[in-house]
Amino acid sequence: MICSLAHLEGPSLSVVHRASRREDQVRGLRGWLPPSMANEEDDPVVQEIDVYLAKSLAEKLYLFQYPVRPASMTYDDIPHLSAKIKPKQQKVELEMAIDTLNPNYCRSKGEQIALNVDGACADETSTYSSKLMDKQTFVSSQTTSNTSRYAAALYRQGELHLTPLHGILQLRPSFSYLDKADAKHREREAANEAGDSSQDEAEEDVKQITVRFSRPESEQARQRRVQSYEFLQKKHAEEPWVHLHYYGLRDSRSEHERQYLLCQGCSGVENTELVKSPSEYLMMLMPPSQEEEKDKPVAPSNILSMAQLRTLPLADQIKILMKNVKVMPFANLMSLLGPSIDSVAVLRGIQKVAMLVQGNWVVKSDILYPKDSSSPHSGVPAEVLCRGRDFVMWKFTQSRWVVRKEVATVTKLSAEDVKDFLEHMAVVKINKGWEFILPYDGEFIKKHPDVVQRQHMLWTGIQAKLEKVYNLVKETMPKKPDGQSGPAGLVSGDQRVQVAKSKAQQNHALLEWELQRRKEQIRASSVLPGVRIKEEPMSEEGEEEEEREVGEDEEPMDTSPSRGLHNRLANGLPAGRAAGGDSFNGHPPPGCANTPVARELRAFVEATFQRQFVLTLSELKRLFNLHLASLPPGHMLFSGISDRMLQDTVLAAGCKQILVPFPPQTAASPDEQKVFALWESGDISDQHRQVLLEIFSKNYRVRRNMIQSRLTQECGEDLSKQEVDKVLKDCCVSYGGMWYLKGTVQS
Repeated sequence: MICSLAHLEGPSLSVVHRASRREDQVRGLRGWLPPSMANEEDDPVVQEIDVYLAKSLAEKLYLFQYPVRPASMTYDDIPHLSAKIKPKQQKVELEMAIDTLNPNYCRSKGEQIALNVDGACADETSTYSSKLMDKQTFVSSQTTSNTSRYAAALYRQGELHLTPLHGILQLRPSFSYLDKADAKHREREAANEAGDSSQDEAEEDVKQITVRFSRPESEQARQRRVQSYEFLQKKHAEEPWVHLHYYGLRDSRSEHERQYLLCQGCSGVENTELVKSPSEYLMMLMPPSQEEEKDKPVAPSNILSMAQLRTLPLADQIKILMKNVKVMPFANLMSLLGPSIDSVAVLRGIQKVAMLVQGNWVVKSDILYPKDSSSPHSGVPAEVLCRGRDFVMWKFTQSRWVVRKEVATVTKLSAEDVKDFLEHMAVVKINKGWEFILPYDGEFIKKHPDVVQRQHMLWTGIQAKLEKVYNLVKETMPKKPDGQSGPAGLVSGDQRVQVAKSKAQQNHALLEWELQRRKEQIRASSVLPGVRIKEEPMSEEGEEEEEREVGEDEEPMDTSPSRGLHNRLANGLPAGRAAGGDSFNGHPPPGCANTPVARELRAFVEATFQRQFVLTLSELKRLFNLHLASLPPGHMLFSGISDRMLQDTVLAAGCKQILVPFPPQTAASPDEQKVFALWESGDISDQHRQVLLEIFSKNYRVRRNMIQSRLTQECGEDLSKQEVDKVLKDCCVSYGGMWYLKGTVQS
C-alpha cells in the first residue's frame, strides 16, 4: 500500500521550526551551556517546543522525489494505474496515466509508438491495450544509502513530531518500451530473413557442443563470483515484486495513515528516545571516529565511486585504480587522484603495485593473481600465471608488437590464459599481432630518469629470471640500442622508421643487381638457341607494366587484405594483356609454366581446388601458407610466390574467376572479393556446377528454390534432391535461409 501523505514544500512537513533567532534552543539546552556562556547570553528564549519521535511508520516511510518535474506541477491529480516495490532493494515502479485528450498530446505519435511496441495484433500481453500510448512508467533510484540523518517532521499544536525516513527515492520516466519496440523490429527482420529454408539447411546450422566439467570452486573464486556485477544483477532480479495499491493525497485512507506521523504516546515515560543526558546528546551529534570507520569501504566492491575511493589511504587508492585499469599513464593517475596529492608520494606508491612499460605503468602480476589463486580457464596456479604474464610485459619493453603464438610456445600456457594477459595491456591488429595499448610516454621518461633507471634494474633481474625458467638464449634476446635514454630495449616509432630507411638504402644496390640477374635468366630460358630477338622500345604503359610484373615476381606473397584491388587485373591478368588477345581467364607467361617452381605450385593449386571447388584469394593464400609450413626448409616454393603468379596458376589449372556482385557496404577485403572456382573437374557434376556459378556471377545470395528451378531449366530434367545437395555443398554455404558462395558470407 502506498499512501500520499504530504508534499515536502507544504507547511505540515517542516523539518526545522525556527522559534527564535537561534536554531539551537530546544527545551533544556540552555542548562547544558557553561556558566560563562550563559551569563553572556543576551538572546532570551521566546518559545519552547516539545520534540517527539514517532516510530509507527519508521520502517515504512519513503520520500519520493521527481527531479525532472518542477514542484509546481505535481502528480496528485494524475491517475496512478499500478504500483509495485522490491523492499530489499528499495526499488519502486509507478504507472501513471497520460491525458490523451490534452491538446498538447500528439495522437499520431502515440499510435505509432503503440504500434511499434505491440505490433498490429493486440492481446493480453500488450503494453498499450488501447493501441495508443496512454500511460508511462516511473522507476526509482536511491539518492543515498544512509538515511539515518533524515526525518519527516509534523508541527501541530506547539509540538514537533519526527518520523525517521526509511528511504529517499528519485523517480524518473522509464523508456523500456523502446527496448520492446526494438525487439519487435528484430523479430520481424528475422522472420523475413528466415524465408522458406528446407530441413537440410536447418541441419547445417547445428553446431557441435563440447561438454566440460567444471572444477571444484575455491574459496577465492567463490568470493570473486559473489562480488561480481553479474552475480549482483542476478540476485537483484531474483527478488520478487510486491504489488501495491496507491491512495491519493486527499483519500480517506491517506488521511488515516497520516495520523501515524504523530507520536502515539506523548508522555515522557513512554517516549524516552529524546530524553538524553548532555554527554549522550553530544555523542549522538558527534560519534567517535571508530564508529565512522565501520561505514568506510575497506576494500573496493565491484562498483566503487570516486568519493568512496578518496576516503581510503593513498596506497590503497593507487592499488585499486591500477587493479581495475591495468595500464595507465602517470598523468592520468595524477588526474584521478586529485590535484592536492603529492606526485612524489604517488611515485613511491605506484612502484609497489606496477611496472614501467614504454613509459606507462602496468599493474604487477601478483596483484592480479594473488597467492593460492589459480586460472579460471586451465586451473594453473598463480605462480605460473605471474611468470607468464611477466614474460608478456617484458616482451613489450622490447617491442611495440607481440605475437600470441610465440608467447604460448615459450610459456606453455593455454590460449585463453595468454589472451587474458594480452587483453590487459594490448589490442590485436589483423595480420600483425598484438600492439601495446598506449603510446610511448617519452615525457615521463625524460622527467623522471631516476625512476626509469630503477625500473630498468628491476626488468634486468626479471629478464635473468625468465632466461633461466624458459631457457631463453641470450644471443637471440633483443638488445638495447646504444645511447638510448628510455627503458631497456624500448625503440620509438621514429627510430624504427629511420632504421628501416637505412636498411632499405643499404640493400638497394644488392636488390638491383639481383633483379638484373633474374631478368637475364628469364630471357635466357625463354629464347631458343640460334634465335635472335629484336628488341623494340616499349610504351610508357608497357614499361610500368613490366616493372610491376618484375616487382611482383621479386616480392614474396603479401597476405595483407589491403592489396590487389587496384592493380588493373582482370581475372588475374593486367588489363592490357587481357585486351591483347588472351582469353578472359588467361594463362601464365610463356616460359614460366615449365619451371620446377611453377609445376610444384600448379600441383598444389589443382589438389586444393579438387577438394574445395570454390575459394577466395584470401583463403587460397591462407592454405598456401599452411602448405609452406608443412614443407622442409629449403624447399623450392620458399623462393617467393607473388600474388600475380598464384592467380595465373589458378587460371591455368582450369579455374575461372567468378565476379560476385558484392553489396556496396560490404566489409570484405579486396582479396576476399576475388573468388575462383574449378570450372571443369571431369565428373558428371561439371554442368550443374557451371550453372550454379553463372547464377552467382549475377547474384550475391540466392534462395534454394531459385537454384533448383534454374538447374532444372538448364539441364532439361528434374534433378534429385541428392544431386542438388551435392552441388550446393561443394560450392556454397547456407546462412539465414539464403545460399552464398564459399568465403563470401560476411559475419
